[in-house]
Amino acid sequence: MLCRGFLEREGLPEVKSDRSTGERCTSLSRCKEEWTLEREVILEMKQISKSFPGVLALDRANLEIRKGEVHIILGENGAGKSTLIKILAGAYEKDSGEIWFEGKQLGGLTPKQVQELGISTIYQEFNLIPYLDVAQNIFLGKEPLRHGLLDRRELYRRAEELLGRLELSIDANETISNLSVAQQQMVEVAKALAFGAKVIIMDEPTAALTEKEIDSLFSMIRRITSGGGSIIYISHRMEEFKKIGDRITIMRDGRTLKTVGNGEMTINEMIGLMAGREITEQYPPYLGNPQEEVLRVENLTTGKIHNVSFSLHKGEILGFAGFVGSGRTETARAIMGVDPLRSGKITVFGEEVRISSPRDAVRHSIAYLPESRKEDGLILKLSIEDNITIAVLDNYAKKLVLNRGREHRDAARYSEMLEIKSAGLSQQAEELSGGNQQKVVIAKWLLSQCKILIFDEPTRGIDASAKYEIYKLINQLASEGTAVIVISSDLPEVVNLSTRVLVMRRGEVAGFLDRGAATQEKIIEVATFGSSGGREAETVQRQDERQNGV
Repeated sequence: MLCRGFLEREGLPEVKSDRSTGERCTSLSRCKEEWTLEREVILEMKQISKSFPGVLALDRANLEIRKGEVHIILGENGAGKSTLIKILAGAYEKDSGEIWFEGKQLGGLTPKQVQELGISTIYQEFNLIPYLDVAQNIFLGKEPLRHGLLDRRELYRRAEELLGRLELSIDANETISNLSVAQQQMVEVAKALAFGAKVIIMDEPTAALTEKEIDSLFSMIRRITSGGGSIIYISHRMEEFKKIGDRITIMRDGRTLKTVGNGEMTINEMIGLMAGREITEQYPPYLGNPQEEVLRVENLTTGKIHNVSFSLHKGEILGFAGFVGSGRTETARAIMGVDPLRSGKITVFGEEVRISSPRDAVRHSIAYLPESRKEDGLILKLSIEDNITIAVLDNYAKKLVLNRGREHRDAARYSEMLEIKSAGLSQQAEELSGGNQQKVVIAKWLLSQCKILIFDEPTRGIDASAKYEIYKLINQLASEGTAVIVISSDLPEVVNLSTRVLVMRRGEVAGFLDRGAATQEKIIEVATFGSSGGREAETVQRQDERQNGV
């Protein structure tokens, strides 16, 4: 069997091997390599190709999954990751190639047949019924019966047994709508295992989770793989790969370029390979240039935030940090007039204003790029051109007739400026990759000429190369005098982009940190325990303002 030291460290079962002795050794990395080699292949996708009208989405792509591994699929938006997974899940039919599972070749299968074989997919948008409870969702379509009727006692017994095996503190009787996003994620995993999943596909599983919740998910993943289950893991958070991945397959332009063991390539090398060019840094140089105050928020209070106060300056990038539910997005919604104010004051360019709707906010030169671009930022069935110009249609109207030529020229200018990759301005927004959808939302607000931009999770679900382009754009906007707020759960993003960081906790401002003091550890500390109160936060803010010359 393999080296006991490695197995104990990884929490792995003993594996029979002719190559190892069962003794402890000093080379745990060698033991990990040998253990990886011992795992048999459970799934192979060979030479998979798929075309859509005008687009070759997959070009002879290959994927090999071993028992008990976490396999990362890495690639830019549009690289073919989603298409490859949807073919495996039975949502798309391949044009050519072979799929082998447990030594048998699979033909055209429906999603239900794929699930019955033991392959389950957990998408970003959960497939749960909110008004049913946890047990009912876990065994939906596979309920235990007795004399042809639902055996409720057995249903809840099985659910509690499964939740206990996964070490989840979730009540099987709890309604799904009452659970947090992280808990719903865990229920999806339990549901997959209830159907006998041997391979679980996770698409951006940590996008809306806190660091603590991510650690819990990773612990559950390790329990699954230690029992022989396999995970296909798709994420744009590259810092997670080192913690959870065994092997990584890198894709670009519909092709699988390389499969490597975790640690064999640096992050910049992987980004460079998937982008097709050398990447030397993840974040562009900071270009913020704080000047005079353009926005002041005083004692803003709604049903979810309390006495929130801060100022924002021309040319500044103000980061909003804090755990999920701390009030970051709720503060933006209050400023935009989405959530009604109970009390507080908003001053824009030195003038107190009343904002009762997003239209009022835009009229006062404040734009909001929402957390969910698909639900709140875009009209997916409209074209790229229509989405870019929709916020300023009045500019093109003359006697109830739109000047379509001018509208097209403006949309084309901003599409070219932001390098939006598409088949043309008439292409529907829903057909674009996540990164290009985000660029369309940005183009819309750049065209509006708003001077205060609020970015809420600007790079969620966007690949590393596209992230860099978004970061460059935010920096450029600040250098040209735009005042920017960046709300993000990605702490490295907040630390590297921001002039200052406002940390929120339980709906209130917990403290301010200047650029030099805003480390990830310090942000977590303030978000967890708070500072010594609002007075200290105000003092730190005044010090920051003096340092910035405002």
